[in-house]
Amino acid sequence: MKKFFFFSILFTSVILSQNSTESILSLKSQINSQSSQSSLNYQPSALQDQSQPSRKNPGLAILYSLLLPGMGELYAGGYDTGVYFTVADGLLWGTLAGFSIYGNWQEKNYKSFAETNAGVILSGKESEFFANIGSYLSVEDYNKVQELNREFAKAYDTQKFYWKWENNEKRREYREMWSSSESAFNNLRFAAGALILNRLISAINAVRLVSAYNKNLQQELSWNVYFSLMNKPDLPQSFQINFIKSM
Repeated sequence: MKKFFFFSILFTSVILSQNSTESILSLKSQINSQSSQSSLNYQPSALQDQSQPSRKNPGLAILYSLLLPGMGELYAGGYDTGVYFTVADGLLWGTLAGFSIYGNWQEKNYKSFAETNAGVILSGKESEFFANIGSYLSVEDYNKVQELNREFAKAYDTQKFYWKWENNEKRREYREMWSSSESAFNNLRFAAGALILNRLISAINAVRLVSAYNKNLQQELSWNVYFSLMNKPDLPQSFQINFIKSM
């Protein structure tokens, strides 16, 4: 009875041992199959963002500076120098407006003065006429000078281009108003030229800053990590990590 019980236990143990071995082998085979499939289907992932600082465009810097001095420097990251161009542009625009307003105001004054004190008909008169009436007491005096110089084509029609000052004091007063207006308009041209020059200098400075920015640009580094399981018939199963550095 004892022998029968012993052989029963031994037989059961052998059967269970075989089943356990088969289960372990089957589980190992499944793991290997899943690992191989995962290494084939696995997509690499970046540990860091690979985006790099963008380079500046000199053409945009020039365009911004031409539109508003200092903006090209702001685009290039150097507005500490560009602010002076912006301030200068504002001052020049204010100067331009001031000269324009003053010049137009004085022009209205001298024309009104000539109409009242010299009998001038304002319509149809050019700027040269208003310059001449400040140099002569009357149209007759002007025509006599032109005839003496034998420049008959420059003589005026005494009816259409009539003027006659009461005295030289009135003429000189008119001349001062006319000169003030002309000076303002001349300064207006200088202010407009300064606005253009300010833009050109700002554009050159912005291009210089963009060039320096691009030259000193530090490219960011990023790392890509790739995971895979290596299955080779003649070697044990291994786990591989690949690091790739990109500039």
